[in-house]
Amino acid sequence: MKPIPASETPRPIPTEQLINELQSFGVRLVDPKAGGDSRRGGAGPSDHMPMTIDGATVMIPVHNAPAFESPYIVAKPDDLGRSQVSRDGAVIGEVKFQLRPRFYERSTADGIPYSKIATLHGRDVLATTILQTCIRYQSRTKTCQFCAIGQSLAAGRTIERKTPQQLGEVAKAAVELDGVTHMVMTTGTPPGNDRGAKILCESAIGVKAAVDLPIQGQCEPPDDDIWFERMRDAGIDSLGMHLEAVTESVRARIMPGKAQVSVERYFKAFEAAVPVFGRGQVSTYILAGLGDSKQEILSICERLVGVGVYPFVVPFVPIAGTPLESHPTPPPSFMHDILSPLADMLVDAGMKSSSIKAGCGKCGACSALSTYEKRVRA
Repeated sequence: MKPIPASETPRPIPTEQLINELQSFGVRLVDPKAGGDSRRGGAGPSDHMPMTIDGATVMIPVHNAPAFESPYIVAKPDDLGRSQVSRDGAVIGEVKFQLRPRFYERSTADGIPYSKIATLHGRDVLATTILQTCIRYQSRTKTCQFCAIGQSLAAGRTIERKTPQQLGEVAKAAVELDGVTHMVMTTGTPPGNDRGAKILCESAIGVKAAVDLPIQGQCEPPDDDIWFERMRDAGIDSLGMHLEAVTESVRARIMPGKAQVSVERYFKAFEAAVPVFGRGQVSTYILAGLGDSKQEILSICERLVGVGVYPFVVPFVPIAGTPLESHPTPPPSFMHDILSPLADMLVDAGMKSSSIKAGCGKCGACSALSTYEKRVRA
C-alpha cells in the first residue's frame, strides 16, 4: 500500500471504539467484489466479512440494511488485502482483508466443496453447522426471529447434514493448509431430549479421529446432564449453550420456541457443565440490542461469571430476510457501557478469552470484548 498522505493520516480512534462503530453501522465497500469471502445466511451471525483491525480479526457487516447506509466506507484493498476506512471523507483507520482459505479449493471424493461443509470464521477458527435444519425454524410461532439457518441451505451454499467423516476430512485440511487452531460445531436443534448433544458427540469423534483440533460444541441444554460427560468424552473441549436474550419477556418475544427452555434451566445446566469442562470453558452467547437493558445484561453476566461461565456479549446484527432484518443495531455507546465493565469483571475473575480452549469467545471476532480485556490487562 502507498504511504498515506499527511492530510489523510488516520484519526487516533481507540481500537475497541472503532470495532464497536463498524460492527454497529457496518461498512460500504467501494469494490464489493474485492476483499475476500463474505458470509450470507446460515446459523449464527451472518451477512458479514472478516477484517483485521490493529491485529484483531473481527466480523464486520457488509450485506445487511445498516451496512447499505453506513457512513463508513472501505476502499478497494491492495494485493496484500490492506485498505483504509473513511468517514465524511477523512481516513479514520486501516483494515486488512482475509485471503481466501486454501482448503476452500478442495472437494470431497463425492464432489462436495469443502466450503459447503465448514467455513473459516475470524482468523483461525473452523466453523460448521452440522445439521442445517431446526425443529423451530419452519414454525412462525416458534422460530428465533434473528435466525437464518435455512437461507444458506436454500441457496445451495451448504448441505443439510454433515457426516463425521466429512467433518474430519475438512478439519484436517483446514489445519494443514490454513493453520486453523480450533473449531466450532453448532447445530440446528433436532427432535429429541438431547437437543443436539448426540449429533455433537458423533461429529467430535469423527474430527478427533482425523486431527487433534480443540472443539467447541454448541447446543441447547439437554434434558439429562449426563450428556455433558458424554460430549467431553467424545472430544468436545469447551461448550456453548446460548441464552441470546437474558430476560424471559424478551426471550418470549424474540425466540418463542427456544424460550420454552427457561433461563433458570440454563443456569442449572451451566452449574452441571462447568465441573465437567472446567471454569471458563463453558460459555453463552448474548445478543445485546434485542430489548434487554444494559443493567439486565450486566446482572446476568455477573451471575454467569460467578458460576464459571464466560458471557460472550455481541451486538445484535440484523440478517437480511429474517423477521428482524429491519431491527436496529445497538449504538456503539450501548456496547461500550456493557463491554467495558464486563471486561473488568472477567479479568478480575481470571476468565480471559485467551484461556478458552475453543469457540466463539476464544475467536472473539463478533465482539470487541477481547479487545477490552487486553486494555484492562495493559
